[in-house]
Amino acid sequence: MSKKRVAILISGRGSNMMSLVEAARDPSYPAEIILVISNRPEAPGIAWAAFQGLPTKVIDHKSYPSREDFEAALHEALVASGAEIVCCAGFMRLMTAGFVEKWSGRMLNIHPSLLPAFKGLDAQAQALAAGVKIAGCTVHFVEPEMDSGPIIAQAAVPVSDDDTPDTLAARILSAEHKLYPHALRLVAAGQARLEGRRVVVDGAINQTAQLFSPSLEYKG
Repeated sequence: MSKKRVAILISGRGSNMMSLVEAARDPSYPAEIILVISNRPEAPGIAWAAFQGLPTKVIDHKSYPSREDFEAALHEALVASGAEIVCCAGFMRLMTAGFVEKWSGRMLNIHPSLLPAFKGLDAQAQALAAGVKIAGCTVHFVEPEMDSGPIIAQAAVPVSDDDTPDTLAARILSAEHKLYPHALRLVAAGQARLEGRRVVVDGAINQTAQLFSPSLEYKG
């Protein structure tokens, strides 16, 4: 089986990166992790990836005079690695339209809300302030506008009346660790395809229901 070559971008501990790496250990998984890049030298995730024997690279954004210069170095590293898909996993840099367009339809991101609701930072606090009863996470293709790209997959989690942003974030993060490998599998296997502004996924309802129905059984 020909596997898609995937690079992961991180800025911190990289827990979603870890979930992707673990998923890719399965011989039947349609993607392989060929590079992990951090824009922060001190990011714990880059040390973890190196310990796992994965190729790693630090491209410190502070070392570049402009966002464009940083992104040029990032793009060069991705191209040199042979990456076919890029997964942002806690990559805390807003990217220019020029960079995003180079990876259009090939760059994924995960966000801790059911987009298009609660974009940007502190999505969990936004959800609690709005009084929603269901929260969740979304994997989407990256577009120049933040948290706005076509949605590949989503997972819902219940919200408890006594939730805090931290407790809700922990519940959502647990779902993220299942959802991101699931979404990458769909894209890498060619089961997710763009049709205009929508992503059409083969067998999406059955796959998602089987994967996430247990997470909806919240026992607070």
